Amino acid sequence: MTEQERILELRTMLHTHNHNYYVLNQPTISDQEFDMLMHELIDLEARHPEMADPNSPTQRVGSDLANEFETVRHSRPMLSLANTYNRQEVSEFYQRVLSGLHGEPFQICCELKFDGLSISLHYEQGRLVRALTRGDGVQGDDVTQNVRTIRSIPLQLPTGMDYPDEFEIRGEVLMPWTSFDRLNRQREEEGEQLFANPRNAASGTLKSKNSATVAQRGLDAYLYYLLGDNIPGDGHYENLQAARRWGFQVSRHMRLASTLDEVYEYIDYWDQHRSELPVATDGIVLKVNSLSQQRSLGMTAKSPRWAIAYKFQAEQAETILRQIVYQVGRTGAVTPVANMDPVQLAGTTVRRATLHNADFMQSLGLHVGDHVLVEKGGEIIPKIVGKKETSAPVGDAAEEGAFITRCPVCQTPLVRYEGEAAHYCPNENGCPPLILGRIEHFISRKAMNINSLGPETVDEYFRQGLIRDAADLYELTEAQLMKPTAGDQKGVRKILQSIEESKHVPFERVLFAIGIRFVGEIAAKTLARSYGSMDAVASASMDSLLQINGIGTVIAQSVISYFAEPRNQEFIERLRRHGLQMSLSEEQLSAQSDRLTGQAIVISGVFHHHSRDEYKTLIEQHGGRNVGSISQKTSFVLAGDNMGPAKLEKAGKLGVRIVTEEEFLAMIGD
Repeated sequence: MTEQERILELRTMLHTHNHNYYVLNQPTISDQEFDMLMHELIDLEARHPEMADPNSPTQRVGSDLANEFETVRHSRPMLSLANTYNRQEVSEFYQRVLSGLHGEPFQICCELKFDGLSISLHYEQGRLVRALTRGDGVQGDDVTQNVRTIRSIPLQLPTGMDYPDEFEIRGEVLMPWTSFDRLNRQREEEGEQLFANPRNAASGTLKSKNSATVAQRGLDAYLYYLLGDNIPGDGHYENLQAARRWGFQVSRHMRLASTLDEVYEYIDYWDQHRSELPVATDGIVLKVNSLSQQRSLGMTAKSPRWAIAYKFQAEQAETILRQIVYQVGRTGAVTPVANMDPVQLAGTTVRRATLHNADFMQSLGLHVGDHVLVEKGGEIIPKIVGKKETSAPVGDAAEEGAFITRCPVCQTPLVRYEGEAAHYCPNENGCPPLILGRIEHFISRKAMNINSLGPETVDEYFRQGLIRDAADLYELTEAQLMKPTAGDQKGVRKILQSIEESKHVPFERVLFAIGIRFVGEIAAKTLARSYGSMDAVASASMDSLLQINGIGTVIAQSVISYFAEPRNQEFIERLRRHGLQMSLSEEQLSAQSDRLTGQAIVISGVFHHHSRDEYKTLIEQHGGRNVGSISQKTSFVLAGDNMGPAKLEKAGKLGVRIVTEEEFLAMIGD
């Protein structure tokens, strides 16, 4: 067997094992065996770049390059469903269907309504070619690159099955409770605002511009509607059973109902048992099962007449607000939290609820002593949704409902930045939560990647007075660290080695690591490539900064304010003395130009002189922007061998120029 044949064999094997593990929950090999196969495939693909395939199992990890989402028109509109909240409206829907079908017998397919983000997946010859969000129902965002990281979505269907050459399958991308809890614990440790519910978390994740982030957050997907010209049959339920055989994750809790009483039984059961599911649900979807009957019933302007969504009522409880406390996150955001009399809600005892921000508190007019209504947003995070008439005392106790004006930790006056809902403590160099937040940002993977240190260790070093800022890390000694770690010499040396290795981290990541407010990973890379050195960024004027594509007024002002602060200037100088990279390398500088400035470029095909990732880097080094999909805004397509036929056709329709590998290298002077 040749290495190329082994690549194809490994891909088939790993697709099957992914399906067994993530969809069927029936793994047939150990994690270690899976990892060995995956590493073998990674090594083989590295030796054979001509075999590059976006649907390879190795692409599940995503990319840390920024995505730009292209808006694409749906081949069939994605309409929303009419909502109902009581049995009477369900009965009225049932009678409308009966009347619309003139008494013809029909069945209702009862399905769980998953609380996530609607997605449309398009397959050709069994391969995933496009994934679109619902958008406005007429057009949605192309999120194919991010969707490829969701392991329960098949990238390549098994051969020999009866699926059509082309079809569309729709469903819901969601975040399981386990992934949601893990993500919020991580955000809490990092001082970031928590996601209110799994739906918000799933939506924010799927629209992330970094597909590596999507891959890490553990999204899932359930598919619930099959469309196409040659789908198996007339039954919606039966078609989804076929889709399950092809490899799609379809809920096993679907049921066919032949009477209204059977519909009610399904609703009543899941109203009681939905908390047992691994994902969030907010209701039931009822659909006429026959596709021909669906066509006969037709659509209104906004929704189909053959389907309706029954929404569960959120469980509420009444309690008394006893105290409002304020927490300072590690970004400086101040979050108000309500302490209440204990109350049972959705099977748990609730004592605390987030109050989000000052605007939220003001909208409710809360005072200590109020009788408040609490419900679990997204079934897990308690929130106050209203209050009842109360005999709350006036005077000092009543004033406790007003948002504080000073930081509860360091007493610095709070600030509220334009466009932000939260209040912040601006005392970055004196408020302990902010100091710790800046250090933890500095050591994070995408910044200095000091991977032997964690938040708990940083907290310990801070409490012992060993560090007050990130520059202190480079002054730590083995003798200092041996005392608090009870002689763990191996661990101490590993930490010190990781700190030393961080001195080789490239300049753009150092610029990101120092923690300029509003300067994220992409903005730091842009500034680094535009100015070349820390000194040049520090002395940049407002006009100069605003000339850079992607740098707006907020970021520009934040950069200027940061470098105007004497403490920050001293901090940078200390990092410089410790040997951190303060400018782009000679190699990076010599490779830069503005030849592609302002151009949006799509890469497609297999290349000979450089890998796809190397070409993406070259595009950025010469001022261009990598985009994933072809649109009217695309400047040209860098095309290698075996360019995708769909992209070639679209480029032709839109008149987008095709540039060969050799033409591109000549264009940038390589």
